[in-house]
Amino acid sequence: MRPELNQAVSLLRTNTPEAVDQALALLQNTVFSFSMKLCGHREDAEDTMQEVLYRSLRHLARIEEPRALAVWLYTVTRNRCWRMRKTSSYAPRQTLSLDELVPTDAELARLLQDPGAGPEQAALVEEQIEQLHQAVLRIPPQLRIVLILHDMEELPTEDVAQILNVKPGTVRVRLHRARLAVRKELAQPAEAAAAPPKPAPKRAKTSRRVPAACRELFANLSEYLDERVEPRTCEEIRQHIEGCPSCVAFLRDLRGAIDRCRAMDATCDPAVARRLRSILTREYLRLVEPAGSRR
Repeated sequence: MRPELNQAVSLLRTNTPEAVDQALALLQNTVFSFSMKLCGHREDAEDTMQEVLYRSLRHLARIEEPRALAVWLYTVTRNRCWRMRKTSSYAPRQTLSLDELVPTDAELARLLQDPGAGPEQAALVEEQIEQLHQAVLRIPPQLRIVLILHDMEELPTEDVAQILNVKPGTVRVRLHRARLAVRKELAQPAEAAAAPPKPAPKRAKTSRRVPAACRELFANLSEYLDERVEPRTCEEIRQHIEGCPSCVAFLRDLRGAIDRCRAMDATCDPAVARRLRSILTREYLRLVEPAGSRR
């Protein structure tokens, strides 16, 4: 969970204008960033931030735990974003099978030639934020929301399940597919550049020659990376990876995609945020002011 939410709850308890202003600034950043990742449009994210925070004012004074605040904010924000973007061109309707997300032998060969993430590549992260954002927007909404809530907003599986009203096991399955999907989206530019300049033939299922042991590993990599597999299974996976250069390359690529997602953020225009916060702070203090002290 974002540390900003813990700070916001502590600040709201002091109930001073300065503390409330700081708390609302933190909540603005959280709601706007989440909205931008989910909606993809700055104007929509600003409108969502304004509506969600207005609707939340009466609840903020009664929420004492950061987790409860997180579940409330993300649920309301998600509903608002999806209501606004039901016909979004960024929301593909198809689902993705695990088979579609497992790399082909050609892709694994390319990954084996990649030297990995060195200092030069790390320095490019800031320049690739827009590429990452568009990759996230291109994956199906059911997968996108799980990826954003878990990896980008740092919510635990149980909270994501509560927000989406699904079982934790469903969250884990969707998260793994979302990670594989965004990794594949990020890999496409490199694949296109390496491909010869001719129309690509329709890919048949027989083009996948990845060994069965590797395919099974690819299907469970998220559980392995998140340290959620049994010790015996973890040791079996580790032994397989140590003897399989293709799996090492794919694991490195997937971990890099996850790390980039976790580092991604979006900030609201300071002038817009400041104007809205001034209004919200006054309204919040009015709502929590004891009735007998009002004139």
